[in-house]
Amino acid sequence: MKTLCLIATLSLLPLAPVYAHETAPSEKVNVLQEKMLKNLPGKKAMMLTVDYAPGQSSVAHKHEGTAMAYVLEGAITSQVKGEPATTYKAGEFWYEAAGSEHLVSKNASSTEPAKLLVFMVMDKDEAVLIPLKN
Repeated sequence: MKTLCLIATLSLLPLAPVYAHETAPSEKVNVLQEKMLKNLPGKKAMMLTVDYAPGQSSVAHKHEGTAMAYVLEGAITSQVKGEPATTYKAGEFWYEAAGSEHLVSKNASSTEPAKLLVFMVMDKDEAVLIPLKN
C-alpha cells in the first residue's frame, strides 16, 4: 500500500526536470499587432513590446527580418555582431538589418525594469527570434 501511495504521489510531479541553477524566465514579449503588407506581397509587419526584469537578458539570437527598437523605459544594452555593445536609455533607438546576429540584449540595470518597443518587417512565415547556436 505504501508503494502504491508513493507511485501515485510521484505521478503528480511535473515530467520536466527542475534544476536549482535555472535562470529567471526569459523576457516577456507582447505582440501588439501583426499585419500583412499590401505593398510588399509575402511580407508582414509586427509591433511588439519586450519587458525585461532587473538584470534580465535575452539569449543570443538573430532576426531574419529587419528590426527597429525604441527604449520606452529604463536602459537596454545591445550588441550586434561586428559592433560594440551600446547602452540605450529611454527615448533612444537603434536599427538591426535583416539577418543580424544580436549577441547581447539585456536590461542594463540590476534594480530597475526596462521596456522596448520593436517594429519588424519580415517574410510571413519567419520567426521573430532565432536562438544562435554556440
